[in-house]
Amino acid sequence: MTGISLAAAPAPRTLARRMKVTGALLLTLSSVTPAASVYVIIPGIIGQAGTGAFLALAAAAVVGLAMAFVYAELASAHPLAGGEYAIFGRTLGPFAGFVYMGMNTILCTFAPALLSLGASAYLTVVWPQAPSVPVAIAIFAFATLLGILNIRTNAVVTGLFLGVEIVVLIVLASLGFSHIHRGLSELVAHPVTLAAGKLAPAPVAMIGLATAVAIFAYNGFGSAVYFSEEMVGAPRRVARTILIALALTVVFEFVPTTAVLLGAPDLKSLIASQSPFSDFVLQRGGKGLEIAVSLGVALAIVNAVIAIVLINARFFYSSGRDRAWRPGVNAALTRLHPSFHSPWVANLAAGAVGIAACFIPFPLLLVLNGTGVVVMYALLCLGAIAGRRTGSTAHGPYRMPLYPLAPLLGLAALVYVLYANWMDPAVGRPSLIATLVIMLAAIAYYLALRRRRGGPWAMSGPQTTDEG
Repeated sequence: MTGISLAAAPAPRTLARRMKVTGALLLTLSSVTPAASVYVIIPGIIGQAGTGAFLALAAAAVVGLAMAFVYAELASAHPLAGGEYAIFGRTLGPFAGFVYMGMNTILCTFAPALLSLGASAYLTVVWPQAPSVPVAIAIFAFATLLGILNIRTNAVVTGLFLGVEIVVLIVLASLGFSHIHRGLSELVAHPVTLAAGKLAPAPVAMIGLATAVAIFAYNGFGSAVYFSEEMVGAPRRVARTILIALALTVVFEFVPTTAVLLGAPDLKSLIASQSPFSDFVLQRGGKGLEIAVSLGVALAIVNAVIAIVLINARFFYSSGRDRAWRPGVNAALTRLHPSFHSPWVANLAAGAVGIAACFIPFPLLLVLNGTGVVVMYALLCLGAIAGRRTGSTAHGPYRMPLYPLAPLLGLAALVYVLYANWMDPAVGRPSLIATLVIMLAAIAYYLALRRRRGGPWAMSGPQTTDEG
């Protein structure tokens, strides 16, 4: 076991266990927001690799499966609202846990801000001059107020929004499969992309670079761990939730993309388009359907922000419980609403920092948000290996198959992702540098905190038994 010390303070305040797999799955899928991934991330993959996007998404799904196995084992052993940092602190030691907590305190605000700022682009079909920042603030305000309610209410609301999102993806897939212009074998054996304005075979290296982006398109399935302290029988159910979430995420993103690649009448215009899916719907379904689908995507973004604010609230709640801040801040972050049993102050904090991030210029947000997940995935793989070696995950009821294949595959894929980002001087390389700076700032804060307290950081939290 790692030499982590547990806090000797009074018993920490606990969240109410009210959810089963269905509720947690709805919240998790809402944070992944497959429709937004299809409309926001995958167009870049198509623009880069053309029809090679099919192979890139397939390869990314294999990496995603490996990471889902890693996530499931670690979350099963440590189903805690702090998510990854709470896992790292118990498998890799308090230093790794605290440094990632410090990093995530900054990084967790960027993704929902990016999504919120991008929502206005899908509202232009009915509101041509939709201002991005006011729209983003309104989305955050709605998500923050909703997050104060109990977790089951939020699961129902996000489930309804998620239903609309899935309808959008079903419409997209139906339009593609209804008029197929090429066979699946063409996507597998003869992928093409644009070169000097003409269709040409997609280079293997280009498909590989696109795979690095595709890995992020599936990201979010592990966020179920943040809701695990509110799940009945969390150790077993959180592992199941993570694996199901990954499977559904791949289906909801891979199938519609494949349908459009097969059904697009003109590959050149599809690959060249900045909005290939919107253009495809307009061409196949007309203006009315394009408006409906665009509004559905905007609603998907709202749904994602709701789920991410809930996740960030639980992260801040856990950091307060672990006394990462000043005593007054810690006490505020751990306050639970007397009626809804939600970490309402932490929820307000998550909304406030998200709104503040909306004022960061969009290009800078892209850079700041880019590669933090690489650090997270790498630490998860190392945590899984350390947990097996030290026994810190031995009590978990779920064990990944074919260990250590999954964490080793994950680490190998992440080395390539780092290389791919370094080769991108516009966004990838600055993002790696920004992530390193944020990591160094978190290390500095940890050293200052340790010096002030005269000892290592102490973590707390509920006992992680199979019943809990």
